[in-house]
Amino acid sequence: MTIRLGDIAPDFEQASSAGTIRFHEWLGSNWGVLFSHPADFTPVCTTELGLTAKLKGEFDKRGVKAIALSVDPVESHTRWIADINDTQNTTVNFPILADGDRKVSELYDMIHPNANATLTVRSLFIIDPAKKVRLIITYPASTGRNFDEVLRVIDSLQLTDKHSVATPGNWKHGDDVVIVPSLQDPEEIARRFPAGYKAVRPYLRLTPQPK
Repeated sequence: MTIRLGDIAPDFEQASSAGTIRFHEWLGSNWGVLFSHPADFTPVCTTELGLTAKLKGEFDKRGVKAIALSVDPVESHTRWIADINDTQNTTVNFPILADGDRKVSELYDMIHPNANATLTVRSLFIIDPAKKVRLIITYPASTGRNFDEVLRVIDSLQLTDKHSVATPGNWKHGDDVVIVPSLQDPEEIARRFPAGYKAVRPYLRLTPQPK
C-alpha cells in the first residue's frame, strides 16, 4: 500500500509496550508522529527513542502524541526500553508498537525489499487531528532522524493551517513567513497581517510570523 500526503492515515489495532493500541482512537484529536525502527536493540534507534522521550514537553506543547514501531514482540520492547532509559538517561513515555505480523508495516509501506526484505525502514509520518497524513520522511537504516526538523515541520504545519502563509526554506519558529500568492485582496491582507509586509517580488511577500 502506498500512502501519499493528504491520505487518511490507515487505522489499525496492534499490541504495544503500553497495551493494545486502536490507532485512531488513541490519537483522538491530537496530532501524531508515527515512526518505525528496523529492530530493537539497535544503536541508532536507541538514541532516537531516547530523544523522543526527552522531547515529550515539546510534543505536549504542540498537542502531539508520539508512537514508535518495530517488528519485534512486546517482551523484547520491554527489555529494550530498560536499555533506552539507562543509556539515554530518560524514561520512555510513549508506546512502541509490536508489529510482529507486519500488519502496520505493510499498511504504511515501511518494508522496502531493496533495502531489507524483513526489517522496516526508518519512516516517519506526521498525522493531523483529522487523521490526514501531512508529512512523510524515510531515512536509510544507517542515518538517525533529526527531531529538531520534526518539530520545525509541526510548527510550520500548525501555523500554515491557521494563517494564509507558507514558510520559506530553513524557516524556524519566529522567523518571517510568506503570504500565499492566492491571497490578493488588499483589505484582507491588511486585516490578516497588521504588521505589514515586504514585497521582494509580487509573488514573494514576507511578513512577520502571525500570532
